[in-house]
Amino acid sequence: PREPSGEAAFARRIDPQQEPGLSPEQRRLMARVELAQRQRALQRRLRSRNALLAGVVGAVVVGIYGYTFYSVSQERFLDDLEQEAEAARARA
Repeated sequence: PREPSGEAAFARRIDPQQEPGLSPEQRRLMARVELAQRQRALQRRLRSRNALLAGVVGAVVVGIYGYTFYSVSQERFLDDLEQEAEAARARA
């Protein structure tokens, strides 16, 4: 229904327990629909939290992986061992 100002009226929330004229079956149906809506809202919220958590964990993994490659490329102990081995071979 339209309001006199020309805007549509908002849906009115009712309490099934206090609404006259509703059968017990209609009340049970309304309760089931309400429960399903709450579960969908919870799933949406959890889905967004899970996506955020996956992004954070992925960023940490990529950071650790990158840091590991960076730190390994900085290590020069194998170069020192190779130089000592070449020097020993040259002496022999």
